[in-house]
Amino acid sequence: MVESQSLKLALGASQVNDLISKYLSNALKEKGYKFASPSALSFLSTLECGVNYASEIARNLGVSRQMAAKTVKELCLAGYLEQLDDVGKQKKIVFTQTGELLMSDARQLLADMDKILNQKLGNNVITATVDNLNKIQTAIRKLSDG
Repeated sequence: MVESQSLKLALGASQVNDLISKYLSNALKEKGYKFASPSALSFLSTLECGVNYASEIARNLGVSRQMAAKTVKELCLAGYLEQLDDVGKQKKIVFTQTGELLMSDARQLLADMDKILNQKLGNNVITATVDNLNKIQTAIRKLSDG
């Protein structure tokens, strides 16, 4: 069977994503954010800094509104989000102060990781890799769109 470069790329990108997520989760847990799981961080990273709504979150993530609402409820219980009454039955979803601190600490940890990776790999390697990944995404979208 012919080795697929696309398969190697997909597996490698997935492994890098998993490693970064696990590192970030563990480092944040050490800072006292006991509910900073990789899945919680992934969900929180998709939210706007201001007001969010469950329907928008669901649409952006490609999940049901019920799944988004369930995850929001869990993150409210963890102390990272809160729901506030809005027009009608709608609820505004916003970060709590703890949630904002969590995201700020996560950004700082990622910036620290950037420095370390740039020192070990060279300043342009990550930038070039990200640029190439964007080009690959564009090419794959064109294939998918027919």
